[in-house]
Amino acid sequence: MKKLIWSALTFTLLWSCGGNKNSEGGIHEGKGGIYYGGIFRVNEIEDFRSLYPLNVTESAGLHITSTIYEGLVKLSQSDLSIAPCLAEKWDKSDDIRAWTFYIRKGVKFQDDPCFPDGKGREVTAHDFKYCFDRLCEANADNQQFGITFKDRVEGADEYYQSTIDKKPLAGGVSGVKVIDDHTLQISLKYPFAGFLNILTMPGCWLYPKEAITKYGSDIRVNCVGTGAFQLKSFQEGDAVVMERNKNYWAMDDNGNQLPYLDGVKFSFKKDPKNELAEFKKGNLDVTFRLPVEMIPDILDEFNHAKDGNARFDVMVVPAMSLDYYGFQHQSEIFKKKDVRLAFNYAIDREKLVTYTLQGDGIPAMYGIVPPSFKGYNNKALKGYSFKPDTAKRLLAMAGYPNGKGFPKLTLEINSGGLPNVQVAEVVQKMLKENLNIDVDINVMPMAEHLESLETGKAMFWRAGWIADYPDPETFLTILYGKHVPERLTDRSYVNSVRYKSAKFDSLFELALRESDTKKRFDLYRQADQVAIDDGAIMPIFYHENYRLVQLWVKNCETNAMEYRDLARVSFIPKDEIKKK
Repeated sequence: MKKLIWSALTFTLLWSCGGNKNSEGGIHEGKGGIYYGGIFRVNEIEDFRSLYPLNVTESAGLHITSTIYEGLVKLSQSDLSIAPCLAEKWDKSDDIRAWTFYIRKGVKFQDDPCFPDGKGREVTAHDFKYCFDRLCEANADNQQFGITFKDRVEGADEYYQSTIDKKPLAGGVSGVKVIDDHTLQISLKYPFAGFLNILTMPGCWLYPKEAITKYGSDIRVNCVGTGAFQLKSFQEGDAVVMERNKNYWAMDDNGNQLPYLDGVKFSFKKDPKNELAEFKKGNLDVTFRLPVEMIPDILDEFNHAKDGNARFDVMVVPAMSLDYYGFQHQSEIFKKKDVRLAFNYAIDREKLVTYTLQGDGIPAMYGIVPPSFKGYNNKALKGYSFKPDTAKRLLAMAGYPNGKGFPKLTLEINSGGLPNVQVAEVVQKMLKENLNIDVDINVMPMAEHLESLETGKAMFWRAGWIADYPDPETFLTILYGKHVPERLTDRSYVNSVRYKSAKFDSLFELALRESDTKKRFDLYRQADQVAIDDGAIMPIFYHENYRLVQLWVKNCETNAMEYRDLARVSFIPKDEIKKK
């Protein structure tokens, strides 16, 4: 099991499943042995909240919108490196403060009724200027400003404040300038070598002004981008269907126009067991979640599989993903550091992962940042081991000896499947046994759950954080004090626990300004240790990405972020499967 956990590997599994229901009929061959056609079918456990780039914060929305929208740059699906996208190339100044992007000519927005003739027009640098100005506007549907341009791009903070004051500055964000129709320059407040990572995020994706004008708040489900697929139909809670963007700009090395697929269908089955059953029937082309109680059987099947008998592929890679419980730092209970630390030391994470999760994960004993970043020294961190006596002592120091006088607490979790409930029940039991604290569990739909924790209503809750880009900053930013609004009732999108530490912020800001990767990672590690020592959050476990893929699927590579680029995914005919 440990070998599996710590290795990125692909193996085959012997199960009986249905045939390729996409490969019969509609598939035809392109240049270089690639095949066109078919609908890629994938399931999401949770419903999406919004498909508007500035309001995408949960994984379901991200997976859907990443097929529709694009930005200046993107991540490589294979190794998460930065790759050109709508910008074919870029330059940066010697001090890494001025970035100049050269936008591809001939790229068009997807056809949509928002355009006068229903035909998508060509993209220009002015479109990026429009979207980046909107990214820096104070708006209830804008959850991306704080983790993208805030405190980074010249004029971004000033423009944001001007929109709060209802007096938007003429010219928008001063640090975003159109040089000509296909050249854009972005100036930073300080040198920031990781800026290209920021530009891969949803808040930096492109959409046309015409779509905002026509749809207004309905832009939530009226998507117009430049991506490989465009929205065809949707029924919330049931399915989202994408169709091939016939005018997509990208070509492969053989001169084939992308994408290869006819479309993508997202379903929303809430139970991972049902998802797995549909995969085994051949009704899904990939599944990204395994019921934890079935993992031992899956590994046993693997150990006894014989060459030539594979029915589908299994891919496993340590993930850039963390499951944690949040404390509301502005509450009377959790503003006390000793209470937060007591909770952390009262939890046996190794036991939880081994028995409750059946080994599907890594105990979160290293810190806030998962141990999946090359060059980040997690082992130098002093994290949380299971110390029930220490937990009892800390709780008594906080004024609650043996839990006496501690108010009954509610743990809020989202309805993301059985593991969320199982983990919550184990944590509930451990807090009772080790601290004599009573905890109720309240399971909520994801949208209501996010509303509760972001607006300060929740005191204690389950949360997950998946890397937005491959850098430790994307985890530590959830504890950056400048993300916390002045009032508890104001939304706190990123730092929902409302943690504030001058020492943490100082180290975090120094890291942001450090261009040397080794030094920057060391500063991030120091900030990580400060957060651990403060009991800022309650890390539970680090994820692993388990993926089952049908044998007829080609170019569906895995990575630590579960980042997907479906433009190059294709199917192969049934008679070609054994040659794969």
